[in-house]
Amino acid sequence: MPTSLFLIFATAFVIGLSGAVMPGPVLAVCISESAKRGARAGPLLVLGHAIVELPLIVALAWGLSEVLEQSMVAGIIGVIGGLFLLALAFAILRQARRTMAPLEVSAQSARRGRWLIATGALLSVANPYWFIWWATVGTTWVLWSLAAGVIGVVIFFFGHILADLGWYSIVSFTVARGKRFMTARVYRGLLLLCGVALIGLGVYFVVSGATFLAEA
Repeated sequence: MPTSLFLIFATAFVIGLSGAVMPGPVLAVCISESAKRGARAGPLLVLGHAIVELPLIVALAWGLSEVLEQSMVAGIIGVIGGLFLLALAFAILRQARRTMAPLEVSAQSARRGRWLIATGALLSVANPYWFIWWATVGTTWVLWSLAAGVIGVVIFFFGHILADLGWYSIVSFTVARGKRFMTARVYRGLLLLCGVALIGLGVYFVVSGATFLAEA
């Protein structure tokens, strides 16, 4: 169980980046709005995303603190979260086989709106995958972060959000400036890196969860 704050931050960043780089509605909106409103679109979308995630993380930490000493619960959460991470890793690796660069994703589904912060929040809560992610991986990692106390959860949140902020800021800047440095090759390399990292984390979670279950 990680107790190092740096390890919590680093792994939270990797997990957050792995979710951010996958094509989806937020990426489509980011591309569409960046073309119209410039490089600020990405950070504003992420701000809306963070606004809805912060209370969720607080609620999870508040409830999970009651079950930290229950090996059975920690074990089940660890195994389920680890398996979901492995599934996400293989989905990312499959995506890496495609030649499409991230900025070639169709923006037809992009929501047009003036309030980018509200759009970022609404896209988050309207996405079923978001709830599934937090019910599995998110819950698992909040539980693990609590091993370092409240500061561990704070570090997890900042690592997770900074991954989103970094990625969508790059996308916004690229679109706004009309540059194409995010090529298909660079994108595939990033996906491969994230996929391999998630396999390692997924195996770690499954093994740790199984250990908790054995102790129950």
